[in-house]
Amino acid sequence: MPDFTASTDMMSPLALFLHADVVVKFVMLGLLAASVWTWAIIFTHSLRLRRINRATEKYEADFWATDDIDSFHTRRGTEKLPSAAILNAGLDEWRRSTASRTIDRSGTRERLATRMNTAMATEHDQLGDRLNILATVGSVAPFVGLFGTVWGIMRSFTAIADANSTSLAVVAPGIAEALFATAIGLFAAIPAVIAYNRLTHGLDRLEARLGRFADRFHATLSRELEVEA
Repeated sequence: MPDFTASTDMMSPLALFLHADVVVKFVMLGLLAASVWTWAIIFTHSLRLRRINRATEKYEADFWATDDIDSFHTRRGTEKLPSAAILNAGLDEWRRSTASRTIDRSGTRERLATRMNTAMATEHDQLGDRLNILATVGSVAPFVGLFGTVWGIMRSFTAIADANSTSLAVVAPGIAEALFATAIGLFAAIPAVIAYNRLTHGLDRLEARLGRFADRFHATLSRELEVEA
């Protein structure tokens, strides 16, 4: 009877890797490294985004509940949050623009909007750092795995020619290695694409929230300009 145990052992992931051609091994190792890097980015960015969302919600609620913006800024203006960066940029521009006796109200409003939008864009870019790696892995990994597949199949055809036989036992190892490389490529790419879409969506929602905060704060400062008239 056929030795099914031996066949199963030969088809294990470790055995497929150890018996693979050196080129296919490099492909597998590269894809595994990309997968580990991808999961590290997924976990760190997911936790970071969740923490920032919770802290931002509390920060903004406390800000709108205060009656003294300057006092709030003194106490909490140094917090490492996107909302705090927008608040700092807006107040800094407000103080610069209203320092002189003659206030250009229209110019002040434009500068306030520019400074806060710039701060918001900077925070968004920092939060989105390394997400491009997920997009790159998601788009490139399947093709890298496909390269390993093509190389493994070419090796199988070479084995057929050397053995002068078309027996399945001759071609099966190379084909199995080739398909395993494709599987690793998909294992790296699929989570990367899903995580990129989810994290990008989360960043877009946070950006919209920050935009609303900046607009509301801009309106508050604009009303103060009318008081200064």
